[in-house]
Amino acid sequence: MSDASPPAPPPPLPLEEAQRRLLDSVDALSAETVQLEESAGRCLATDLSSRRTQPAADLSAMDGYALRADDLAGPWQVVGESAAGHPYSGELRAGEAIRISTGAMMPAGGGAVLLQENATREGDAVSLNGEGEPTPRHIRRAGFDFRKGDVLLPRGTGLDAAKIALAISGGHETAEVARQANVAIIDSGDELAAEPGNLAQHQIPASNGAMLAALAAPHAAEIRRLGPVPDRLAALVAAFEAAEDCDVIVTSGGASVGDHDLVRPALEQWGAEIDFWRIAMKPGKPLLVARKGHRVVLGLPGNPVSSYVTAFLFLLPLLRKLGGAGSPLPVRISLPLAESLPAVGKRTEFVRARIENGAVRALSEQDSSALVSLSRAQCLIVRDAGSNAVSAGEMVPVYLLQNGGIA
Repeated sequence: MSDASPPAPPPPLPLEEAQRRLLDSVDALSAETVQLEESAGRCLATDLSSRRTQPAADLSAMDGYALRADDLAGPWQVVGESAAGHPYSGELRAGEAIRISTGAMMPAGGGAVLLQENATREGDAVSLNGEGEPTPRHIRRAGFDFRKGDVLLPRGTGLDAAKIALAISGGHETAEVARQANVAIIDSGDELAAEPGNLAQHQIPASNGAMLAALAAPHAAEIRRLGPVPDRLAALVAAFEAAEDCDVIVTSGGASVGDHDLVRPALEQWGAEIDFWRIAMKPGKPLLVARKGHRVVLGLPGNPVSSYVTAFLFLLPLLRKLGGAGSPLPVRISLPLAESLPAVGKRTEFVRARIENGAVRALSEQDSSALVSLSRAQCLIVRDAGSNAVSAGEMVPVYLLQNGGIA
């Protein structure tokens, strides 16, 4: 038996460098056409330009009376009505008024609107009541929102409720979006049990796979769950082979330096190349990135909080980038600190926290296995490597956990 010591692990990469290396190594997947009404959460593969002008004609912004711009003293005779979807067909002449509704087309010759509350009407006669004057300010001019040919949404835009409404208003029924990734999630570890209600004393429920699947679901076309896979090299290699047709393969556990951490040797036997391993972050140091052909493998730590935080900072940005997002990384915001925090060492730390009365307060339990505090966390306080202690009231960077940190 050899007494040689195993080679020392590589020094951990700075977080930002690791994120950059991962995202720079992939491009958006191929484009596909989807119905806009089914496109929520997808990202545009091309610029989306308007096919029409909005509004197509001058419209009234208020209920009242349409008048000529050169005839604002009154009184006037009401000679017709313009309602939304039912425009007045004639031309407005001096001494005439058209009853008009919000969103209705201004009649030909109309150049001002007298608000309903500023008018007195007796039969078909309308006059000023002294509360306000007719004005063109209450007209929504043709094209004030957008014009035909305008780029409404650039490539890489994520489609949400408002953007879907804009695209449809621009004359589109479909959109070209990037395909979403097919993802395999592999739970590994002899201590994991597939049935949470049927455990031996030495076992724990295999919860990481379900957690990671829930995180990934908005950004994945399909999620395939594999495992729990035992801590045997052949079993892990077989799991990788079963996920051959996926774009992204995620493992949970087995990526550290213990005797039973077999993800790295299994990847090498499967034919994957390790890109990098170990990140200067807490929790989540033993993160691994590998690839085989077009497939990307993320080896996440087994502790649930470490697995969650590394998925938040690496898996979700990866899936967003593959899905065509122009800005795949989560967005930092700043909030005042409710209580002081100590200085930080050589690793960037992510502190589970809640927001109370507009300030952010760290939760008392920060162990990387503690699921109760993770479930209560609303955000992560970012403590960059080497940061000094911070006092209550100071502003600190924060990632909101809702919506994957896309503020």
